[in-house]
Amino acid sequence: MDKEIMCKKIQKLDSKIRFVGMISDKGHLNAGGMVEGKTPLEDKKKDEMLYLELALRVKMRQEFDEELGPVKFAMSLRDKVIIMSFPMGREVLLVSAEKELDFSKFPFSVLKIIKEYS
Repeated sequence: MDKEIMCKKIQKLDSKIRFVGMISDKGHLNAGGMVEGKTPLEDKKKDEMLYLELALRVKMRQEFDEELGPVKFAMSLRDKVIIMSFPMGREVLLVSAEKELDFSKFPFSVLKIIKEYS
């Protein structure tokens, strides 16, 4: 799987996408990043904290996989952005977008692309 190509393909799904990246289980950005022309809302240090928190949250959710089934995606609606995470083995795909994104359809388009690259 070429993670960079997958991230770029997801970035192109909608102009409201701000960030698409693959985060390791240790909280490191392995591929992707900020969409060109978009301004980050936080500094690099906060990015690292967000990635680590995300990795931990994904691990914690996996504790319930046996009873509830594996998580396909999780989403947070915030005042400034929508943040979505898509567990992918030992990594997680992180996507952030402007609040105006159609979040009823977008995550399912991402799941189709993930399936192509799995």
